[in-house]
Amino acid sequence: MNTTLLIIVLILGVVLLALEIVALPGGIAGAFGVGLIGFGVWQTYALFGNTTGTIVLLCSIALCILMLIWFMKTKTWKRFSLNEESNSKVNQLEPAVNVGTKGVTISRLAPTGKALINGKTMEVHAVNKFIDPDHSIEVVSIEGYRIDVVETSDTRFEK
Repeated sequence: MNTTLLIIVLILGVVLLALEIVALPGGIAGAFGVGLIGFGVWQTYALFGNTTGTIVLLCSIALCILMLIWFMKTKTWKRFSLNEESNSKVNQLEPAVNVGTKGVTISRLAPTGKALINGKTMEVHAVNKFIDPDHSIEVVSIEGYRIDVVETSDTRFEK
């Protein structure tokens, strides 16, 4: 193996190991990097003897350690980390939906379906019977994310 090619293999191994640490999680780039470094050191032992092989091995280890220290000190991690906080929540009921609020069914409630309450489409649950579309309903209870409704005789909300 050519000396130039050997140096390229060792440098490529160190670069792949650095990419594994900083940007490419998953282990594949790191495994190839360690493999290339190992291959380069093995070829150095085979071509140039024990002294040169040991020097290349120690230099490769030192270079990897120095690279890791440099990444830590220059705060390279902060460029790749998420710095924003998300404080949004899912499935929150709007405060406009309260017990006693009236609406109209959009789909059949058998026993769960869609209803239009205060201009918003919501999933509701019929308490005592199935309710067909376009019938007036009234919210009787809210338990967590479940809105229980009953059919009313109030026809103002029907189409």
